[in-house]
Amino acid sequence: MKITVLGSGGWGTALALLLLDNGNDVTLWSFDPKEAEILCERRENPLLAGVPLPEELKVSSEFDTVPHSGLVVLATPSFAVRATARRVAPLLAPGTVIVSVAKGIEKDTNLRLTQIIEEETGGKFPVVALSGPSHAEEVGRRVPTGVVAACRDMEAAQYVQDVFMSPRFRVYTNTDVVGVELGAALKNVLALCCGISDGMGLGDNTKALLMTRGMTEMARLGVALGGRKETFAGLSGMGDLIVTCTSMHSRNRRCGILIGQGKKVREAMDQVGATVEGYFAALSAHQLSEKIGVEMPICQCAYGVLYEDRPVGTVVEQLMTRSKRHEEDRSWL
Repeated sequence: MKITVLGSGGWGTALALLLLDNGNDVTLWSFDPKEAEILCERRENPLLAGVPLPEELKVSSEFDTVPHSGLVVLATPSFAVRATARRVAPLLAPGTVIVSVAKGIEKDTNLRLTQIIEEETGGKFPVVALSGPSHAEEVGRRVPTGVVAACRDMEAAQYVQDVFMSPRFRVYTNTDVVGVELGAALKNVLALCCGISDGMGLGDNTKALLMTRGMTEMARLGVALGGRKETFAGLSGMGDLIVTCTSMHSRNRRCGILIGQGKKVREAMDQVGATVEGYFAALSAHQLSEKIGVEMPICQCAYGVLYEDRPVGTVVEQLMTRSKRHEEDRSWL
């Protein structure tokens, strides 16, 4: 099958290699013609150093393969999803399945990424969210990985499962797109928080506290928006949270470490040198929790540090001295 992967970052490249290994005719699209030329010449993406790009993998900055593709993977950063979907929408052939693999929430609208894609493509194509604990650096090296394909249309989710499944890439299906996408976006906020904790020199106890109570906040918001609580115990929730909060592959955690060490937010993001999705997701989490009336103290403190320049020491004390609670407080259900 012909497949076009839109977005030549580390994640898009890793998935293009996976799909190529699975016997597909794959084209990797780059927004930047110069970058596409360099990838063609060097046959290596610096974001996946040491992983060769086979000659069979086509690289282009044009959309000429989109009309002939049975499956299109949208692997751009979250902020570019709408513009990219808008550009390719008129080119999609009837029956094309779109796979959204970015993790985030759109600024200001607070829409999930599949919602954006459906808007821009007129709801004419199945849109499947693919998410889970899946660092590009490891998928590119064929390290065993598990993810979930989520769509209200189970047939479309199973189709994506079949296309991506391999001996090194296990895919589960789910119909809870809301829960899967919110877990994918919100765990980036918590990874920033865990990074800040590490940068401050706090301990494993603190990180476990942030991850566990942060998971409660993720589920709280997800259920309020129509997701299922159990989804957050799965790969796109707990699984992705664990890997993003503990790994140095995580841009969000690395950025948080720099902030915890005293760097300004913008300086830390610039030093990471790639999109820090948790920064944008923190704003959306703040706006959604305020709008719906869902309590999210950790995410609210993250917002305070990232957008209001609040000292990290102050927010730690604020979290630790909140009023007493029962751990299984279900008043939000």
